[in-house]
Amino acid sequence: MTAGISYGGTSGPGLFDRERTVARANFNRWLVPPAALAIHLCIGMAYGFSVFWLPLSQSVGVGKSIACPADMSYIGMMVATSCDWKVADLGWMYTLFFVVLGSSAAVWGGWLERAGPRKAGFVAALCWGGGLIIGALGIVTHQLWLLWVGPGIIGGVGLGLGYISPVSTLIKWFPDRRGMATGMAIMGFGGGAMIGSPLANILMNSFKTPEGAGVWQTFVVLGLGYFIYMTAGAFGYRVPPAGWRPSGWKAPVSQSAMITSGHVHLNDAHKTPQFWLIWAVLTLNVSAGIGVIGMASPMLQELFGGSLIGKPELGFAALDATQKTAIAGIAAGFAGLLSLFNIAGRFFWASLSDKIGRKMTYFAFFTLGIVLYALAPSFAHMGSKALFVASVCVILSMYGGGFATVPAYLADIFGTQFVGAIHGRLLTAWSTAGIIGPTVVNYIREFNKSAGVPADKLYDATMYILVGFLVAGFVCNLLIRPVNPKWLMKDTDVIKLQSAASIPSGPNGQYEFGLGGLDWRVALAWAAVGIPLAWGVWKTLESAVKIFG
Repeated sequence: MTAGISYGGTSGPGLFDRERTVARANFNRWLVPPAALAIHLCIGMAYGFSVFWLPLSQSVGVGKSIACPADMSYIGMMVATSCDWKVADLGWMYTLFFVVLGSSAAVWGGWLERAGPRKAGFVAALCWGGGLIIGALGIVTHQLWLLWVGPGIIGGVGLGLGYISPVSTLIKWFPDRRGMATGMAIMGFGGGAMIGSPLANILMNSFKTPEGAGVWQTFVVLGLGYFIYMTAGAFGYRVPPAGWRPSGWKAPVSQSAMITSGHVHLNDAHKTPQFWLIWAVLTLNVSAGIGVIGMASPMLQELFGGSLIGKPELGFAALDATQKTAIAGIAAGFAGLLSLFNIAGRFFWASLSDKIGRKMTYFAFFTLGIVLYALAPSFAHMGSKALFVASVCVILSMYGGGFATVPAYLADIFGTQFVGAIHGRLLTAWSTAGIIGPTVVNYIREFNKSAGVPADKLYDATMYILVGFLVAGFVCNLLIRPVNPKWLMKDTDVIKLQSAASIPSGPNGQYEFGLGGLDWRVALAWAAVGIPLAWGVWKTLESAVKIFG
Protein backbone atom coordinates (compact mmCIF):
# COMPACT_ATOMS: atom_id res chain seq x y z
CA MET A 1 0.00 0.00 0.00
CA THR A 2 1.43 3.33 -1.00
CA ALA A 3 2.05 5.93 1.69
CA GLY A 4 -0.47 8.73 1.77
CA ILE A 5 -3.07 6.97 -0.48
CA SER A 6 -6.39 6.11 1.11
CA TYR A 7 -8.27 2.89 0.40
CA GLY A 8 -11.81 2.42 1.61
CA GLY A 9 -11.63 5.47 3.84
CA THR A 10 -8.44 4.38 5.61
CA SER A 11 -4.89 5.44 4.99
CA GLY A 12 -2.13 2.90 4.58
CA PRO A 13 1.14 2.93 6.48
CA GLY A 14 3.48 5.75 5.56
CA LEU A 15 6.90 5.22 4.05
CA PHE A 16 8.60 5.72 7.42
CA ASP A 17 6.04 3.97 9.62
CA ARG A 18 7.15 0.98 11.67
CA GLU A 19 4.48 -1.22 10.08
CA ARG A 20 6.04 -0.56 6.67
CA THR A 21 9.36 -2.00 7.87
CA VAL A 22 8.06 -5.41 9.02
CA ALA A 23 9.99 -8.01 7.02
CA ARG A 24 8.26 -10.07 4.38
CA ALA A 25 8.67 -13.79 3.91
CA ASN A 26 12.12 -14.99 2.83
CA PHE A 27 13.87 -11.86 4.11
CA ASN A 28 17.51 -12.56 5.02
CA ARG A 29 18.32 -11.24 8.49
CA TRP A 30 21.99 -10.75 7.50
CA LEU A 31 20.89 -7.69 5.52
CA VAL A 32 20.20 -5.77 8.74
CA PRO A 33 23.75 -5.51 10.19
CA PRO A 34 25.21 -3.78 7.09
CA ALA A 35 22.28 -1.32 7.18
CA ALA A 36 23.23 -0.50 10.77
CA LEU A 37 26.92 -0.28 9.84
CA ALA A 38 26.12 2.21 7.07
CA ILE A 39 24.76 4.59 9.71
CA HIS A 40 27.42 3.95 12.34
CA LEU A 41 30.34 4.36 9.93
CA CYS A 42 29.03 7.84 9.11
CA ILE A 43 28.33 9.12 12.62
CA GLY A 44 31.61 7.59 13.83
CA MET A 45 33.42 10.48 12.12
CA ALA A 46 32.70 12.36 15.35
CA TYR A 47 35.83 10.65 16.74
CA GLY A 48 37.91 12.05 13.86
CA PHE A 49 36.91 15.71 13.99
CA SER A 50 40.29 16.74 15.34
CA VAL A 51 41.52 16.63 11.74
CA PHE A 52 39.69 19.96 11.24
CA TRP A 53 40.98 21.84 14.31
CA LEU A 54 44.24 23.21 12.88
CA PRO A 55 42.91 24.37 9.47
CA LEU A 56 39.83 25.90 11.14
CA SER A 57 42.07 27.78 13.60
CA GLN A 58 43.73 29.40 10.56
CA SER A 59 40.59 30.23 8.55
CA VAL A 60 41.29 33.98 8.46
CA GLY A 61 45.08 33.90 8.43
CA VAL A 62 45.21 30.96 5.95
CA GLY A 63 48.26 29.05 7.12
CA LYS A 64 48.98 31.35 10.08
CA SER A 65 46.54 31.96 12.90
CA ILE A 66 45.56 35.58 13.59
CA ALA A 67 44.83 36.06 17.28
CA CYS A 68 41.82 38.09 18.41
CA PRO A 69 42.54 41.26 20.45
CA ALA A 70 43.09 40.53 24.13
CA ASP A 71 40.27 42.90 25.16
CA MET A 72 37.69 41.26 22.85
CA SER A 73 34.78 39.64 24.73
CA TYR A 74 34.02 35.95 24.36
CA ILE A 75 30.76 36.69 22.53
CA GLY A 76 32.64 39.10 20.29
CA MET A 77 35.12 36.36 19.43
CA MET A 78 32.24 34.03 18.47
CA VAL A 79 31.03 36.41 15.76
CA ALA A 80 34.31 38.14 14.80
CA THR A 81 35.36 37.82 11.14
CA SER A 82 38.78 39.49 11.44
CA CYS A 83 40.58 37.01 13.71
CA ASP A 84 40.88 33.24 14.08
CA TRP A 85 39.28 30.82 16.50
CA LYS A 86 41.27 29.00 19.17
CA VAL A 87 41.57 25.22 18.97
CA ALA A 88 40.22 24.99 22.53
CA ASP A 89 37.03 26.81 21.48
CA LEU A 90 36.62 24.63 18.40
CA GLY A 91 36.99 21.61 20.67
CA TRP A 92 33.63 22.39 22.24
CA MET A 93 32.13 20.73 19.17
CA TYR A 94 33.72 17.46 20.31
CA THR A 95 32.34 17.87 23.83
CA LEU A 96 28.89 18.68 22.48
CA PHE A 97 28.93 15.57 20.28
CA PHE A 98 29.00 13.17 23.20
CA VAL A 99 27.00 15.18 25.72
CA VAL A 100 24.16 15.66 23.20
CA LEU A 101 24.53 12.06 21.98
CA GLY A 102 23.76 10.69 25.42
CA SER A 103 21.07 13.25 26.16
CA SER A 104 19.20 12.81 22.86
CA ALA A 105 19.39 9.02 23.09
CA ALA A 106 17.84 9.22 26.55
CA VAL A 107 15.12 11.72 25.57
CA TRP A 108 14.04 10.12 22.27
CA GLY A 109 14.76 6.46 22.97
CA GLY A 110 11.11 5.79 23.82
CA TRP A 111 9.96 7.54 20.64
CA LEU A 112 12.35 5.36 18.63
CA GLU A 113 10.72 2.19 19.99
CA ARG A 114 7.32 3.46 18.83
CA ALA A 115 8.39 5.03 15.54
CA GLY A 116 10.72 2.26 14.43
CA PRO A 117 14.34 2.21 13.26
CA ARG A 118 13.72 3.52 9.73
CA LYS A 119 12.21 6.82 10.84
CA ALA A 120 14.85 7.26 13.55
CA GLY A 121 17.67 6.45 11.11
CA PHE A 122 16.36 8.96 8.57
CA VAL A 123 16.04 11.71 11.19
CA ALA A 124 19.61 10.89 12.24
CA ALA A 125 20.73 11.30 8.62
CA LEU A 126 19.00 14.69 8.39
CA CYS A 127 20.56 15.90 11.64
CA TRP A 128 24.13 14.63 11.04
CA GLY A 129 24.29 15.59 7.36
CA GLY A 130 22.37 18.83 7.92
CA GLY A 131 24.53 19.71 10.92
CA LEU A 132 27.64 19.54 8.73
CA ILE A 133 26.00 21.76 6.10
CA ILE A 134 25.20 24.34 8.81
CA GLY A 135 28.82 24.01 9.93
CA ALA A 136 29.96 24.83 6.39
CA LEU A 137 27.84 27.99 6.53
CA GLY A 138 29.49 28.85 9.84
CA ILE A 139 32.94 28.51 8.25
CA VAL A 140 32.02 30.65 5.23
CA THR A 141 30.54 33.40 7.43
CA HIS A 142 33.15 32.79 10.17
CA GLN A 143 30.57 32.40 12.93
CA LEU A 144 31.77 30.01 15.62
CA TRP A 145 28.32 29.66 17.18
CA LEU A 146 27.05 28.07 13.95
CA LEU A 147 29.68 25.34 14.34
CA TRP A 148 28.52 24.67 17.87
CA VAL A 149 24.83 24.64 16.87
CA GLY A 150 25.27 22.79 13.55
CA PRO A 151 27.68 19.87 13.92
CA GLY A 152 27.74 20.14 17.73
CA ILE A 153 24.09 20.22 18.82
CA ILE A 154 22.04 19.27 15.73
CA GLY A 155 24.72 16.80 14.65
CA GLY A 156 24.84 15.48 18.21
CA VAL A 157 21.13 14.64 18.03
CA GLY A 158 21.90 12.73 14.84
CA LEU A 159 24.65 10.85 16.67
CA GLY A 160 22.30 9.84 19.49
CA LEU A 161 19.44 8.65 17.27
CA GLY A 162 21.77 7.00 14.77
CA TYR A 163 23.70 5.22 17.51
CA ILE A 164 20.68 3.55 19.14
CA SER A 165 18.55 3.11 16.00
CA PRO A 166 19.59 -0.51 15.25
CA VAL A 167 20.04 -1.88 18.78
CA SER A 168 16.56 -3.21 19.53
CA THR A 169 16.08 -4.44 15.97
CA LEU A 170 19.33 -6.39 15.85
CA ILE A 171 18.72 -8.02 19.22
CA LYS A 172 15.30 -9.20 18.02
CA TRP A 173 16.72 -10.52 14.73
CA PHE A 174 19.56 -12.35 16.50
CA PRO A 175 18.21 -13.78 19.77
CA ASP A 176 20.76 -16.57 19.31
CA ARG A 177 23.70 -14.12 18.95
CA ARG A 178 22.77 -10.89 20.72
CA GLY A 179 26.32 -9.81 21.49
CA MET A 180 27.68 -10.53 18.03
CA ALA A 181 24.81 -8.70 16.32
CA THR A 182 25.16 -5.47 18.30
CA GLY A 183 28.96 -5.78 18.12
CA MET A 184 28.83 -5.82 14.31
CA ALA A 185 26.84 -2.61 14.20
CA ILE A 186 28.44 -0.66 17.03
CA MET A 187 31.95 -1.44 15.77
CA GLY A 188 31.10 0.93 12.93
CA PHE A 189 31.03 3.88 15.31
CA GLY A 190 34.63 3.12 16.26
CA GLY A 191 35.56 2.73 12.59
CA GLY A 192 33.98 5.90 11.26
CA ALA A 193 37.04 8.03 12.01
CA MET A 194 39.34 5.55 10.24
CA ILE A 195 37.45 6.24 7.03
CA GLY A 196 36.40 9.85 7.63
CA SER A 197 39.73 11.30 8.78
CA PRO A 198 41.86 10.29 5.77
CA LEU A 199 38.93 11.06 3.46
CA ALA A 200 38.62 14.54 4.98
CA ASN A 201 42.36 15.10 4.44
CA ILE A 202 42.06 14.06 0.80
CA LEU A 203 39.07 16.38 0.29
CA MET A 204 40.71 19.35 2.02
CA ASN A 205 43.84 18.94 -0.11
CA SER A 206 41.67 18.80 -3.23
CA PHE A 207 39.72 21.94 -2.34
CA LYS A 208 42.65 23.88 -0.88
CA THR A 209 43.43 27.25 -2.52
CA PRO A 210 45.65 30.22 -1.59
CA GLU A 211 42.49 31.78 -0.11
CA GLY A 212 41.34 28.85 2.03
CA ALA A 213 42.07 25.39 3.42
CA GLY A 214 39.04 23.78 1.74
CA VAL A 215 37.28 22.94 5.00
CA TRP A 216 33.82 24.30 4.21
CA GLN A 217 33.74 22.45 0.90
CA THR A 218 34.78 19.28 2.73
CA PHE A 219 31.93 19.76 5.21
CA VAL A 220 29.45 20.07 2.33
CA VAL A 221 30.69 16.95 0.54
CA LEU A 222 30.76 14.91 3.75
CA GLY A 223 27.35 16.22 4.83
CA LEU A 224 25.70 15.26 1.53
CA GLY A 225 27.56 11.96 1.31
CA TYR A 226 26.72 10.98 4.88
CA PHE A 227 23.06 11.90 4.36
CA ILE A 228 22.77 9.66 1.28
CA TYR A 229 24.68 6.76 2.87
CA MET A 230 22.75 6.94 6.16
CA THR A 231 19.41 7.19 4.35
CA ALA A 232 20.26 4.04 2.40
CA GLY A 233 21.04 2.34 5.71
CA ALA A 234 17.77 3.55 7.26
CA PHE A 235 15.76 2.12 4.35
CA GLY A 236 17.63 -1.16 4.76
CA TYR A 237 16.21 -1.65 8.26
CA ARG A 238 13.54 -4.32 8.72
CA VAL A 239 11.90 -5.52 11.94
CA PRO A 240 10.78 -9.11 12.53
CA PRO A 241 7.13 -9.93 13.29
CA ALA A 242 6.32 -10.19 16.99
CA GLY A 243 7.37 -13.50 18.47
CA TRP A 244 9.58 -14.49 15.53
CA ARG A 245 12.48 -16.83 16.19
CA PRO A 246 15.13 -18.23 13.81
CA SER A 247 13.95 -21.46 12.23
CA GLY A 248 14.86 -24.40 14.43
CA TRP A 249 16.18 -22.25 17.27
CA LYS A 250 14.86 -22.49 20.81
CA ALA A 251 15.96 -20.57 23.85
CA PRO A 252 18.29 -22.81 25.90
CA VAL A 253 16.36 -24.72 28.56
CA SER A 254 19.16 -24.36 31.10
CA GLN A 255 19.73 -20.67 30.44
CA SER A 256 21.56 -18.49 32.92
CA ALA A 257 19.62 -16.88 35.75
CA MET A 258 21.08 -13.59 34.46
CA ILE A 259 18.94 -13.84 31.30
CA THR A 260 15.33 -12.90 31.96
CA SER A 261 12.45 -14.60 30.17
CA GLY A 262 10.23 -11.53 30.54
CA HIS A 263 10.31 -7.80 29.85
CA VAL A 264 10.69 -4.73 32.08
CA HIS A 265 8.79 -1.60 31.00
CA LEU A 266 10.81 1.47 30.05
CA ASN A 267 9.09 3.45 32.79
CA ASP A 268 10.23 0.93 35.41
CA ALA A 269 13.78 0.07 34.29
CA HIS A 270 15.38 3.09 35.95
CA LYS A 271 13.64 2.23 39.23
CA THR A 272 15.67 -0.97 39.56
CA PRO A 273 19.16 -1.16 41.13
CA GLN A 274 20.29 -3.17 38.09
CA PHE A 275 19.91 -0.17 35.79
CA TRP A 276 22.08 2.06 37.96
CA LEU A 277 24.68 -0.63 38.57
CA ILE A 278 25.05 -1.18 34.81
CA TRP A 279 25.09 2.62 34.40
CA ALA A 280 27.99 2.80 36.88
CA VAL A 281 29.77 -0.13 35.20
CA LEU A 282 29.64 1.62 31.81
CA THR A 283 30.58 5.02 33.26
CA LEU A 284 33.68 3.68 35.03
CA ASN A 285 34.83 1.54 32.11
CA VAL A 286 34.36 4.38 29.62
CA SER A 287 35.88 7.04 31.92
CA ALA A 288 39.10 5.04 32.11
CA GLY A 289 39.18 4.26 28.39
CA ILE A 290 38.26 7.72 27.15
CA GLY A 291 40.93 9.17 29.42
CA VAL A 292 43.54 7.04 27.63
CA ILE A 293 42.16 8.00 24.20
CA GLY A 294 42.36 11.68 25.07
CA MET A 295 46.01 11.49 26.13
CA ALA A 296 47.23 8.74 23.77
CA SER A 297 49.17 10.98 21.39
CA PRO A 298 50.97 13.22 23.94
CA MET A 299 51.52 10.22 26.23
CA LEU A 300 53.46 8.28 23.59
CA GLN A 301 55.51 11.36 22.69
CA GLU A 302 56.39 12.33 26.26
CA LEU A 303 57.05 8.80 27.51
CA PHE A 304 59.33 7.69 24.67
CA GLY A 305 60.66 10.97 23.30
CA GLY A 306 63.61 10.55 20.93
CA SER A 307 63.42 6.73 20.90
CA LEU A 308 60.54 7.10 18.46
CA ILE A 309 62.95 8.53 15.87
CA GLY A 310 66.01 6.42 16.70
CA LYS A 311 67.48 8.81 19.31
CA PRO A 312 66.78 7.09 22.66
CA GLU A 313 69.29 9.30 24.46
CA LEU A 314 67.03 12.34 23.94
CA GLY A 315 64.10 12.92 26.26
CA PHE A 316 61.03 14.80 25.05
CA ALA A 317 62.22 18.12 26.47
CA ALA A 318 65.54 17.82 24.61
CA LEU A 319 63.95 17.49 21.15
CA ASP A 320 63.98 20.42 18.75
CA ALA A 321 60.91 21.63 16.84
CA THR A 322 61.63 19.48 13.76
CA GLN A 323 62.06 16.35 15.85
CA LYS A 324 58.88 17.04 17.79
CA THR A 325 57.01 17.39 14.51
CA ALA A 326 58.36 14.01 13.41
CA ILE A 327 57.27 12.21 16.57
CA ALA A 328 53.87 13.93 16.42
CA GLY A 329 53.33 12.23 13.06
CA ILE A 330 54.27 8.88 14.58
CA ALA A 331 51.89 9.50 17.50
CA ALA A 332 49.11 10.13 14.98
CA GLY A 333 49.72 6.61 13.70
CA PHE A 334 49.43 5.36 17.28
CA ALA A 335 46.03 7.06 17.60
CA GLY A 336 44.94 5.37 14.39
CA LEU A 337 46.10 1.98 15.68
CA LEU A 338 44.04 2.51 18.82
CA SER A 339 41.00 3.19 16.63
CA LEU A 340 41.56 -0.15 14.92
CA PHE A 341 41.61 -1.99 18.24
CA ASN A 342 38.60 0.03 19.39
CA ILE A 343 36.71 -1.43 16.40
CA ALA A 344 38.05 -4.96 16.65
CA GLY A 345 37.27 -5.05 20.38
CA ARG A 346 33.65 -4.14 19.76
CA PHE A 347 33.13 -7.22 17.62
CA PHE A 348 35.47 -9.61 19.48
CA TRP A 349 34.32 -8.96 23.05
CA ALA A 350 30.62 -8.70 22.17
CA SER A 351 30.81 -12.01 20.29
CA LEU A 352 32.72 -13.62 23.17
CA SER A 353 29.98 -12.47 25.55
CA ASP A 354 27.56 -14.80 23.73
CA LYS A 355 29.74 -17.68 24.94
CA ILE A 356 30.77 -16.65 28.45
CA GLY A 357 27.96 -14.24 29.41
CA ARG A 358 27.87 -10.46 29.75
CA LYS A 359 28.70 -10.32 33.45
CA MET A 360 31.77 -12.50 32.97
CA THR A 361 32.84 -10.38 29.99
CA TYR A 362 32.78 -7.24 32.13
CA PHE A 363 34.73 -9.08 34.83
CA ALA A 364 37.34 -9.74 32.13
CA PHE A 365 37.38 -6.03 31.20
CA PHE A 366 37.97 -4.92 34.76
CA THR A 367 40.40 -7.67 35.80
CA LEU A 368 42.58 -7.47 32.70
CA GLY A 369 42.24 -3.68 32.68
CA ILE A 370 43.47 -3.35 36.28
CA VAL A 371 46.58 -5.36 35.41
CA LEU A 372 47.35 -3.50 32.16
CA TYR A 373 46.69 0.02 33.50
CA ALA A 374 48.95 -0.73 36.48
CA LEU A 375 51.75 -2.17 34.32
CA ALA A 376 51.67 0.40 31.49
CA PRO A 377 53.94 2.92 33.34
CA SER A 378 56.45 0.13 34.05
CA PHE A 379 56.50 -0.88 30.39
CA ALA A 380 57.23 2.74 29.50
CA HIS A 381 60.06 3.03 32.06
CA MET A 382 61.54 -0.20 30.66
CA GLY A 383 61.67 1.53 27.27
CA SER A 384 59.58 -1.23 25.70
CA LYS A 385 57.48 0.35 22.98
CA ALA A 386 56.07 -3.04 21.98
CA LEU A 387 54.75 -3.91 25.45
CA PHE A 388 53.41 -0.40 26.05
CA VAL A 389 51.66 -0.17 22.68
CA ALA A 390 50.26 -3.71 23.05
CA SER A 391 48.87 -2.98 26.53
CA VAL A 392 47.19 0.26 25.45
CA CYS A 393 45.75 -1.45 22.35
CA VAL A 394 44.18 -4.18 24.51
CA ILE A 395 42.85 -1.48 26.86
CA LEU A 396 41.18 0.26 23.91
CA SER A 397 39.73 -3.02 22.67
CA MET A 398 37.97 -3.36 26.04
CA TYR A 399 36.80 0.26 25.87
CA GLY A 400 35.08 -0.51 22.57
CA GLY A 401 33.96 -3.92 23.81
CA GLY A 402 32.18 -2.30 26.74
CA PHE A 403 30.02 -0.23 24.37
CA ALA A 404 29.18 -3.19 22.16
CA THR A 405 28.41 -5.62 25.00
CA VAL A 406 26.16 -3.38 27.09
CA PRO A 407 23.06 -3.54 24.80
CA ALA A 408 23.06 -7.33 25.08
CA TYR A 409 23.62 -7.01 28.84
CA LEU A 410 20.52 -4.81 29.05
CA ALA A 411 18.50 -7.26 26.93
CA ASP A 412 19.53 -10.10 29.25
CA ILE A 413 18.48 -8.18 32.36
CA PHE A 414 15.43 -6.21 31.14
CA GLY A 415 14.19 -8.20 28.13
CA THR A 416 13.99 -7.03 24.53
CA GLN A 417 10.69 -5.13 24.38
CA PHE A 418 12.18 -1.75 25.42
CA VAL A 419 15.89 -2.48 25.14
CA GLY A 420 16.54 0.28 22.58
CA ALA A 421 14.96 2.96 24.77
CA ILE A 422 16.61 1.65 27.94
CA HIS A 423 19.95 1.67 26.11
CA GLY A 424 19.28 5.27 25.11
CA ARG A 425 18.82 6.28 28.74
CA LEU A 426 21.89 4.34 29.77
CA LEU A 427 24.01 6.34 27.31
CA THR A 428 23.88 9.27 29.73
CA ALA A 429 26.73 7.28 31.29
CA TRP A 430 28.76 8.07 28.16
CA SER A 431 28.02 11.78 28.52
CA THR A 432 29.13 11.60 32.16
CA ALA A 433 32.28 9.63 31.34
CA GLY A 434 33.11 12.10 28.57
CA ILE A 435 33.44 14.77 31.25
CA ILE A 436 35.02 12.72 34.06
CA GLY A 437 37.73 10.85 32.11
CA PRO A 438 39.37 13.74 30.21
CA THR A 439 39.00 16.11 33.19
CA VAL A 440 40.76 13.75 35.61
CA VAL A 441 43.53 12.95 33.15
CA ASN A 442 44.17 16.52 32.01
CA TYR A 443 44.18 18.07 35.48
CA ILE A 444 46.48 15.42 36.94
CA ARG A 445 48.88 15.87 34.04
CA GLU A 446 48.92 19.65 34.47
CA PHE A 447 49.39 19.32 38.23
CA ASN A 448 52.35 16.95 37.77
CA LYS A 449 53.85 19.15 35.07
CA SER A 450 53.66 22.28 37.25
CA ALA A 451 55.21 20.27 40.12
CA GLY A 452 58.25 19.54 37.95
CA VAL A 453 57.58 15.83 37.34
CA PRO A 454 59.74 14.57 34.41
CA ALA A 455 57.92 14.00 31.11
CA ASP A 456 58.46 10.23 31.23
CA LYS A 457 56.69 10.03 34.62
CA LEU A 458 53.85 12.48 33.99
CA TYR A 459 51.26 9.74 33.58
CA ASP A 460 52.15 7.29 36.36
CA ALA A 461 49.70 8.69 38.91
CA THR A 462 47.02 9.03 36.23
CA MET A 463 47.17 5.34 35.31
CA TYR A 464 46.99 4.30 38.96
CA ILE A 465 43.92 6.49 39.53
CA LEU A 466 42.27 4.91 36.49
CA VAL A 467 43.00 1.53 38.11
CA GLY A 468 40.85 2.77 40.99
CA PHE A 469 38.01 3.44 38.53
CA LEU A 470 38.25 -0.14 37.30
CA VAL A 471 38.25 -1.59 40.82
CA ALA A 472 35.04 0.32 41.53
CA GLY A 473 33.59 -0.97 38.25
CA PHE A 474 34.47 -4.54 39.22
CA VAL A 475 32.54 -4.16 42.49
CA CYS A 476 29.49 -2.69 40.72
CA ASN A 477 29.45 -5.56 38.22
CA LEU A 478 29.75 -8.05 41.09
CA LEU A 479 26.58 -6.62 42.66
CA ILE A 480 24.39 -7.07 39.55
CA ARG A 481 21.67 -9.69 40.04
CA PRO A 482 18.56 -10.70 38.04
CA VAL A 483 15.69 -8.20 38.36
CA ASN A 484 12.97 -8.84 40.91
CA PRO A 485 10.04 -10.61 39.15
CA LYS A 486 7.73 -7.83 40.39
CA TRP A 487 9.17 -5.55 37.66
CA LEU A 488 8.34 -7.94 34.80
CA MET A 489 5.40 -7.05 32.55
CA LYS A 490 2.44 -9.37 32.11
CA ASP A 491 2.34 -11.29 28.82
CA THR A 492 -1.01 -9.71 27.95
CA ASP A 493 0.50 -6.22 28.34
CA VAL A 494 3.39 -7.12 26.03
CA ILE A 495 0.96 -8.37 23.36
CA LYS A 496 -1.07 -5.17 23.61
CA LEU A 497 2.06 -3.05 23.18
CA GLN A 498 3.16 -5.00 20.13
CA SER A 499 -0.28 -4.66 18.57
CA ALA A 500 -0.30 -0.92 19.26
CA ALA A 501 3.10 -0.64 17.58
CA SER A 502 1.67 -2.24 14.42
CA ILE A 503 3.96 -5.26 14.53
CA PRO A 504 1.99 -8.24 13.22
CA SER A 505 2.55 -11.63 14.73
CA GLY A 506 1.84 -15.11 13.52
CA PRO A 507 3.01 -18.71 13.55
CA ASN A 508 6.71 -19.02 12.87
CA GLY A 509 5.97 -21.42 10.05
CA GLN A 510 4.57 -18.55 7.97
CA TYR A 511 7.85 -16.69 8.13
CA GLU A 512 10.66 -18.68 6.58
CA PHE A 513 13.03 -15.73 6.45
CA GLY A 514 16.04 -14.83 8.51
CA LEU A 515 17.79 -18.11 7.91
CA GLY A 516 21.07 -16.48 6.90
CA GLY A 517 23.18 -17.51 3.96
CA LEU A 518 25.17 -15.55 1.42
CA ASP A 519 23.03 -14.48 -1.51
CA TRP A 520 23.82 -11.67 -3.95
CA ARG A 521 21.85 -9.08 -1.96
CA VAL A 522 23.74 -9.87 1.23
CA ALA A 523 27.07 -9.85 -0.63
CA LEU A 524 26.30 -6.45 -2.18
CA ALA A 525 25.15 -4.95 1.14
CA TRP A 526 28.27 -6.11 2.98
CA ALA A 527 30.53 -4.92 0.14
CA ALA A 528 28.97 -1.44 0.43
CA VAL A 529 30.19 -1.16 4.02
CA GLY A 530 33.12 -3.58 3.91
CA ILE A 531 35.09 -1.87 1.12
CA PRO A 532 35.19 1.58 2.81
CA LEU A 533 36.04 -0.08 6.14
CA ALA A 534 38.86 -2.10 4.56
CA TRP A 535 40.25 1.11 3.00
CA GLY A 536 40.16 2.79 6.42
CA VAL A 537 42.01 -0.15 8.01
CA TRP A 538 44.67 -0.01 5.30
CA LYS A 539 45.23 3.74 5.79
CA THR A 540 45.45 3.20 9.54
CA LEU A 541 48.01 0.42 9.30
CA GLU A 542 49.98 2.49 6.80
CA SER A 543 50.38 5.20 9.45
CA ALA A 544 50.80 2.88 12.43
CA VAL A 545 53.88 1.06 11.10
CA LYS A 546 55.85 4.28 11.62
CA ILE A 547 55.76 3.68 15.38
CA PHE A 548 58.27 0.86 15.01
CA GLY A 549 60.46 2.57 12.50
